[in-house]
Amino acid sequence: SFTAQAEAVKITKISLYKVGLPLHEGSYKWSGGNQVVEFDATVVKISTNIGVEGFGECTPLGPAYLPAYAEGVRTGIQVLAPTLLGENPTRLNAINQVMDNALRGHPYVKSALDMACWDIMGKLCNMPVCELLGGRFGENYKLYRAISQDTPQRMAENVKSYVGQGYRGIRFCDSVPNRMFSFYSVLQTKALRQTEGIAHMPLFCDANTGWKMHQALQVIQGVQDLAVYIEQPCFSYEECLSVRQNCPLPFIIDESMDDIGVMVKVISDGAADAVNLKISKVGGLTKARAIRDLAVGAGIALNIEDTW
Repeated sequence: SFTAQAEAVKITKISLYKVGLPLHEGSYKWSGGNQVVEFDATVVKISTNIGVEGFGECTPLGPAYLPAYAEGVRTGIQVLAPTLLGENPTRLNAINQVMDNALRGHPYVKSALDMACWDIMGKLCNMPVCELLGGRFGENYKLYRAISQDTPQRMAENVKSYVGQGYRGIRFCDSVPNRMFSFYSVLQTKALRQTEGIAHMPLFCDANTGWKMHQALQVIQGVQDLAVYIEQPCFSYEECLSVRQNCPLPFIIDESMDDIGVMVKVISDGAADAVNLKISKVGGLTKARAIRDLAVGAGIALNIEDTW
């Protein structure tokens, strides 16, 4: 029975695998002149005494996007692994407490381990993890496509291709460091909004923390009639909150969404209409679930993102 297996299961081995994932389109570019041509993924396998295995993954977007990097994932897991041997992987809150006691901070290091434990739980229950997290809402969902930074014309051409592939929302990196920054950003946004096939699709103007407050306000003024979302314009939460208070467009907090404490502040400050929840950034599915439930309860839209 599930109860008997769940009581008896123990972690016996943790294996690490480094996997290179080259980008299909050659590279991905975002604010500050950053780019990546190959993801350095870390895959974790947790083995147990009853033969059930669980897998998790953490794949940072290079070392310059978030406070996470691939070598750090693997080094951190080597620190954590000995503390988890002999633990019951189905006791997810207890597993997270063990990891937090053994390694302060560094949530991205813990995320793949937490995911692997959820995978074991799903296999023991013979259920998809999404059902354990609250259940499906339908059999399909709309996908958005994040597009690499380029000229307005090339980005518009790429969007046409993505729409043809079935994507129903476009997120674009909008931060070009030059003297004509604000004018260029407005042109870029208008070119994308006017692209055939996306007139009524969600369009996310994502600065990836790359704007100063005055730049953000200039761009917002130039695009406020284009029905776009403004996403994480500035580096800090406080800067974003200041811009939000002067922004008539829907506003998204992304890179500042570190933990449940930030979610509490977002609700209290009215800092966003939506948040992006990056699973690895907050430490895995267990902590992401708590943030998700808080956002849903407060009526804030939520986008669940990758293992960055």
